[in-house]
Amino acid sequence: VQLVESGGGLVQPGGSLRLSCAASGFTFSSYAMRWYRQAPGKERELVAGITSAGGRTNYADSVKGRFTISRDNAKTTVYLQMNNLKPEDTAVYYCYATIGSWGQGTQVTVSS
Repeated sequence: VQLVESGGGLVQPGGSLRLSCAASGFTFSSYAMRWYRQAPGKERELVAGITSAGGRTNYADSVKGRFTISRDNAKTTVYLQMNNLKPEDTAVYYCYATIGSWGQGTQVTVSS
């Protein structure tokens, strides 16, 4: 199983980023996917999740209305569109496949 995140970077408050997680090595369309994040000195927290077919999503209260999780099962990729970013969104973002595997993480820094 391999999960490779991309799309992180430095963005100003109010800006947007789209994270991608390219999956391989398992039947992607059979598993729910999640995005987590971990800020310095804090525990890893669930940001968003999506069911295997993409029909249902869930979000942390802190990102509802700003972040959107989606997936393309044909491309075996899950996305996290992040809008109206805030400094408190600064963290390493991790992709997680409910088969039990993590990506390596991608840094998102929101700062002016």
